[in-house]
Amino acid sequence: MNDYIISGIQQIGLGNDSVYDTWEWYRKHLGFDLPIFDEAAEANLMLPYTGGEPKSRHAVLAVNYAGGGGLEIWQHTSRTPLIPKEPIRLGDLGIQIIKYKALDVDKAYDDLNAAGVHLLSAVGFNSAMLKCFFAEDLNGNWIEITEAIDWNKKGLSNIGGIVGCTIGVSDMDMSLPFYQDILGYDKVLTDTTDEDQLCPISESGNRYRKVILTHSKPRRGPFSRLLGSTYIELIQAIDYSPKRIFQDRMWGDIGYIHLCFDVRNMAILQAKCASAGHPFTVDSADSFDMGEAAGRFAYVEDPDGTLIEFVEAHKIPLIKKMGWFLDLTKRNPNKPLPNFMLWAMSLGRVKSKVN
Repeated sequence: MNDYIISGIQQIGLGNDSVYDTWEWYRKHLGFDLPIFDEAAEANLMLPYTGGEPKSRHAVLAVNYAGGGGLEIWQHTSRTPLIPKEPIRLGDLGIQIIKYKALDVDKAYDDLNAAGVHLLSAVGFNSAMLKCFFAEDLNGNWIEITEAIDWNKKGLSNIGGIVGCTIGVSDMDMSLPFYQDILGYDKVLTDTTDEDQLCPISESGNRYRKVILTHSKPRRGPFSRLLGSTYIELIQAIDYSPKRIFQDRMWGDIGYIHLCFDVRNMAILQAKCASAGHPFTVDSADSFDMGEAAGRFAYVEDPDGTLIEFVEAHKIPLIKKMGWFLDLTKRNPNKPLPNFMLWAMSLGRVKSKVN
């Protein structure tokens, strides 16, 4: 294989102060009921982003079997995770909003409203003319529910997993090559500069340049069928200078801490990132072991320092109770996993309150 493969958004890291309470909220309201791993350990390799010292943590990676990316629900256990010192403004630098897919956006709105979720907007259309609405999770993080057509398992849940995210950037023209050339979001769906009429966190009178990107070719790789097509929305504030969302805080503090892609052939990707001026800042190098899963992970920074993670999975659990694990190093990296293997993974879904 002479090129790297990005199968899709594997997960987005979600820093919080109660891993099981947070997971339960996402299980109940957004269907994240399939745990891939649940582990308490020490983060020894993230020293550039944890003050130069290892930090103890508890992390759960959970997915929605209906399709879409997962959540790595991540909690500091050796320190109290910090909230931002100032309210986040639209266009601040970092991951601002996670987008979740829905078959029927109006039904999703009604269901979440009936469940008491804090909704931030009515149903409307974003600049790519996709129907959507905005809400908050239990920690005040912004979420967007948006229409999507590709699903791993229709009929399982009206709301699926992650279909994209919104990232604040300081200079759109500087950021676009990173997302287009390295991450493969080569198709521009919309590029507008105006006031935002829908997003509830926009500020009246302020203008924003918004570019929504997707990939022109279907994703390949073992988990491409599960993860599906995705979007990246980049937002640049025009009328004020944005600040970094994690300024004076650590990776793992409250909020969206990284955007993670499932990849194959990490060595070629590493060379590509280095040649583009975005070298790996963290690299597990060999196979890391998280008890129930193993692989190689690495981090790079986008032009504004937003953390992008790459994970090349080597081993994943299929049916943990039976000790059935899948060795991905022995499979064709271009081919998606067959349906029966994804079904086997679904047997581990949590049907009631977690932990």
